[in-house]
Amino acid sequence: MSAQTLAEFYSVTTRKASVRLSDHEADLWIEFLGSMPFQAIDRSIVDRGIDLSRQYSIAYYDAALLAAAERLGAAVFYSEDLNHDQLYGSVRVINPFLET
Repeated sequence: MSAQTLAEFYSVTTRKASVRLSDHEADLWIEFLGSMPFQAIDRSIVDRGIDLSRQYSIAYYDAALLAAAERLGAAVFYSEDLNHDQLYGSVRVINPFLET
């Protein structure tokens, strides 16, 4: 988890999603997600994010999230913005909104 992830989650689920969370629901989710392991964004995460961005031709901010997930040892990263089932570095992206 990164602070960027929490911020994006809040923004999308309370302002942009077709079905929006109430303030109370958003607060509960932020509390729950905030209990997960966090990775601070430091210089090496920025550098790895740049590398991933260039290697896979993806936006830097998506790549920085992948770099943070990689540092935490996450095998899976859930995203609707990246290619489903693609391996980025050591992290596989899964789109949780696809019907299987």
